[in-house]
Order: sequence, then C-alpha cells, then structure tokens
Amino acid sequence: MTQRLRLNKNADRRLKAGHLWIYSNEVDTKETPLKNFAGGETAIIEASNGKALGVAYVNPHSLICARVMSRDPSMRLDRSLFVHRFNQALALRERLFDKPFYRFIHGEGDLLPGLVIDRFGDVVVVQLNTAGMQALSEEIVDALEKVLKPDAIVFRNDTGGRRQEGLDANVEVVKGTLPDEVVIEENGVRFVVPVLEGQKTGWFFDHRTNREWLNRQVAGKRVLDVFSYVGGWGVQAAASGASSVLCVDSSGPALAQVARNAELNGLHEQVAIGEGDAFEAMAALKADGEEFDVVILDPPAFIKKRKDIPNGERAYARLNREAMRLLGRDGLLLSASCSMHLAPERLMEVVRSSVRHQDRHGQVIFQGHQAGDHPVHPAIAETSYLKALGVRVFRD
Repeated sequence: MTQRLRLNKNADRRLKAGHLWIYSNEVDTKETPLKNFAGGETAIIEASNGKALGVAYVNPHSLICARVMSRDPSMRLDRSLFVHRFNQALALRERLFDKPFYRFIHGEGDLLPGLVIDRFGDVVVVQLNTAGMQALSEEIVDALEKVLKPDAIVFRNDTGGRRQEGLDANVEVVKGTLPDEVVIEENGVRFVVPVLEGQKTGWFFDHRTNREWLNRQVAGKRVLDVFSYVGGWGVQAAASGASSVLCVDSSGPALAQVARNAELNGLHEQVAIGEGDAFEAMAALKADGEEFDVVILDPPAFIKKRKDIPNGERAYARLNREAMRLLGRDGLLLSASCSMHLAPERLMEVVRSSVRHQDRHGQVIFQGHQAGDHPVHPAIAETSYLKALGVRVFRD
C-alpha cells in the first residue's frame, strides 16, 4: 500500500500554485515521519486536512524531500506515465526542430523532476539526478525504447546532484552499442559529441539559439572563444565566415575535440586552439598585443549556491573586464552565464561596470535565453537559468 506524506498547515500553497517540490520543513513529521520512507519511494501527498494533492517520490535524506510527478493521486509511476510524458516532450521538440538533436527531457520543465535526457540522433544520454528517478530507471529505459527506439542508451550518472541525493556515480551504456563517433548537427554544423567522457551529457544544447544569433555577426571577423569546450561557439563562428577563431580551454581533451570538429567541417585552417586558464590566457594575449573583433565568454557556473553570489559576481566582473581589453575599437562581446543564482539584471550590471572600467561605451543589442528544448516551468524559477548578452563595446 502506498504511504502518505502529510504537509503542515498552509504548506500546500506552492503546490497549488504549480510548484513540484516539497521541502522537509513543510512535512508534518509527527503524522507522517520522513524516517519511515525509503529513498525513491512513492507517496501520496496530502494537505494538512488529509486531502490528496498528488503523487510524488520521496527522499527523506534530501532538503527537497519529495517531488511531485502527477496531480492525480491515483497515477502510478510506471512505464505508461513515462511513455505519456515522453510523447508530450517529443511533440514539442518535433515542433521546434527538424532533426533529432535536442534536449529531450528537461526535468521539471517537462514535468519529470530529476530526469534529464539529451537526444543525439539514435543515441540518448540519460541523467538520473534523484533517488526517485534512480528507482524508476527500468521504467525509463522501457519507455525510451517504446517512444524513441534508440540504438543506444547511455546513463551519465556522475552529476553533483546525485551525491546530494546519496547516490553513487557511474557511467554506463545500458542498451545497444555506441558508434565510434556520436555526431550531431547544430545550426548546420556537425560535431562529434564525447558522450562518455565529456561535460554533463557531452553537449550543451541550451545555447543553440544564442549561437545562431552570433553566427550572423561574425563574417570576416577575428573571434576569441573562451571556455570553448568542444567548439560549439567557435567552430560555428568559423563555419559562418569568421576569418579566424581561437578556442581557449583548460581541458586538453576538449581542445582535441575542437580540432576534430573543425576538421569534420573542413575548417581546420580557420580554427586554432590554446590550452590554459581563461584569465591567464587572456592576460597573455593582451601582453602579446592581440586584438579581436568578437570575444565569446561562456564560462561554467561560478555561482552554484547562494553563498557563492558575492565571489561569483566578482569573478564574472573580472572575466568581462579582461575580455573587453582584448576587443578592438568597435567590438562585440557575447557574455553568458549558466548560474541560476546570477539574476539577469546582475549580469547586465556586470557588463555595465566592466564597460565603464575600460572607459568605453556599451550597447546591449541582444538578450538571449535557453532554447525551447529547455522549457521553463513558470512556477519554478530554478528552471530558468541561462543568460546571454550581445554587447557592442566601442570608443568615441
């Protein structure tokens, strides 16, 4: 029999507003002790008056102790539910994109909290980020085979979120055989994706539309791509007519992938690579008198938790100042942040202060967000995280 998890008085307000999370301090632990639940166990959520509000999975050891999967208390968390949600997700992606390369499931944004799936054609890469999704892994695989019929399914269960949920880290191919190279296409450019060893699932689809905008600005320009990873920005810039592109990253394996992706598109002569710390590399370029028409900043999240905000904002400010020093008299900066805790207005302030620090003028000519395959849940601010500003930086 399914256990019930009862909330404190008025603790159902966020759920009624559409939120999917329940925090441990919202639970009536006298009536329904959290210690009675196993990690990943299914529960019926009740208001303080005993009214059923929906069905969720529970992790008694996590601050977010339950995540709602359905408003229907009678809903079973089984293959049929995942098939239904996967078909809903597929309908959206096929409306947005004409090729099967996209984020297929974006956690709470697709009403499947704790689950991330990226689709690379006939290969899908799955992240089970919570105990609840880990417990449902067989149902997820079965539903993927029903809806997408992939040749290979990879589990990339090596995220920091799993540690917080008390889960082990592992990477494995759970179905089929991976091809020698997993190749995708984005904005007409082909890329080899390192699905087993790369960051996250191996690729970042979220900047797709922001890269599409930048691609229209780079013809004949000299471009610097900082934190390049495998060349998502830089190789696309070269394919869009940039006269030269320098991709800088601290990872040798990532830069080897940049070179491979440049070669894959016949762009090896336009794309150069430089290994090193971003700040040190930009300082060295400045010391050498280098100058660029376009600088791309797409750093990792400097702010992972609220307590990191002051130090993170200082890091973003320093990064943007160093980038602007490398721009010519009339240059373009693409400044991005994937830190959910950096508010859009704070990134704007970082850009403003950095422009004035260089005694220049700035014009924000583009404001970008995550692509449509990363849908935002309107009740969950955390699902809206990506920001990108296109800034013209110039002198009188």
